[in-house]
Amino acid sequence: MTDLSAEDAKLVTLARSTRARTRAAEGAAVRDLDGRTYAGASVRVAHLDLTALEVCVAMAIASGSTGLEAAVVLGEGDDVDVRAASAFAGPGVPVLLGDAKGSIHSRTSTQGADEPAT
Repeated sequence: MTDLSAEDAKLVTLARSTRARTRAAEGAAVRDLDGRTYAGASVRVAHLDLTALEVCVAMAIASGSTGLEAAVVLGEGDDVDVRAASAFAGPGVPVLLGDAKGSIHSRTSTQGADEPAT
């Protein structure tokens, strides 16, 4: 997948730089319905274990966002938990998946309440 929009390419850049800066297993970035972006890295410390996407969703909610337009998750593997994004934004929000270098290799989306999480 190389034909990203300029806005999605921005999310890839944000996720990649956040992951590299923090040396985390995952980096993610989301764009909310107002066009604001949030970037975060996975957190793994005693008593707190959050995916990068969960961090981004929490940041968006804490900033008063009312939904998501798109998300990018960079890390190792294709197993991305979209439950937090689904609970916040509902079904159908595209989630682009890529490696640590920012190469997007697949796409999934958020699910509705009665759909299985991926």
